[in-house]
Amino acid sequence: MSFIIFFSVFTIVFAFQTYIIKKRLINKLDFNYKTRKYLSLFLYLTFFGVLLYPVARYFPVVPNWLYFLLSLPIGVIFLTFIITLLHEIISFGISKTKYTKNRREFFKKGLDIGAVSLVLATNAKAMDNARNIELEIVDVKIKNLLAPYKIVQISDVHIGGLIDKEFIKNLVDKINLLGADIVVITGDLVDTKLEYAKPALNELGNISSKYGTYFIVGNHEYFHGVKPIIDYVNSLGIKTLENENVYIGEENKGFYLCGVYDRFGFRYGAFKPDINKALLNTQDFPTVLLAHQPKYINSIEDTKGIDLILCGHTHGGQIFPFNFLVKLEQPYVRGLNVHNEHTLVYVNKGTGFWGPPMRLGASAEITVLKLSS
Repeated sequence: MSFIIFFSVFTIVFAFQTYIIKKRLINKLDFNYKTRKYLSLFLYLTFFGVLLYPVARYFPVVPNWLYFLLSLPIGVIFLTFIITLLHEIISFGISKTKYTKNRREFFKKGLDIGAVSLVLATNAKAMDNARNIELEIVDVKIKNLLAPYKIVQISDVHIGGLIDKEFIKNLVDKINLLGADIVVITGDLVDTKLEYAKPALNELGNISSKYGTYFIVGNHEYFHGVKPIIDYVNSLGIKTLENENVYIGEENKGFYLCGVYDRFGFRYGAFKPDINKALLNTQDFPTVLLAHQPKYINSIEDTKGIDLILCGHTHGGQIFPFNFLVKLEQPYVRGLNVHNEHTLVYVNKGTGFWGPPMRLGASAEITVLKLSS
């Protein structure tokens, strides 16, 4: 039932965007009829790809080249819709000028060519951006920390589809070059049935660090069997923090690493986050909390005992200008943020991607957090 509801809303949203692109951009382009006809046909094929995408995403039995083609339409339609709105606003402005008819037609022709060129350029750039994972190095001052530590954070990998065994193997190779004290994975690691994810997950067992690898679930794990995913990740030698904490570092010179379930657990009816359990007996040392969604911080009455919170979930917006919509839902979208005098919040932009293999204005990242006093 939940899939049917999701698919229905998903279809309506993209059908609306497709309709606007057809009526307000393609039909108004100052191109010949044949060109507009081909553009319309391409738009309809793109929308058909959108309809096939959810099936390919959650039942990834199609070859990667076909999955790649089916995953692009979501991003293509979204970016084209945004450019259509921009084109509409500028067109309206041109129509209201006091220029002569010939001059207005000249500007309109230039605008139409520019809009189509912008659609091609932004989509190409977004696809190229998704191929590269940037290294974000962040210095974090932690009060009363008696020794420096290096935390490597990845988040929102979304194993499934194009995020496969080869992708994870390359990711692990990059992580292992960083000399981490610990590696943390802040949710949305798995985004397909566990049976399809296992080959890629197995590669994560090759991560090397001084004090181990730690994982918390994100909202997407609840969609695919949260308990089996936790059990399988644990079997790889990766510790899932389930409303609990572990001591990291040298005796009397370390910190507590805490982790909570995702706030989606409240809707799910199980695996609910419990900050009190996660922080139990941590008051004598600095504390780092793993919480998938930045919004979870609003559920914590007093953050005085938490020095740093590491989050993901937002993807940094993934495709501009979606980051403005994310900001309406989440208090922080990316980077290091000062929450109050006691607590810092770092939001990883995501190491993989959800939906289209596209990023615009929000690069994929591996974060290196250098903790010092």
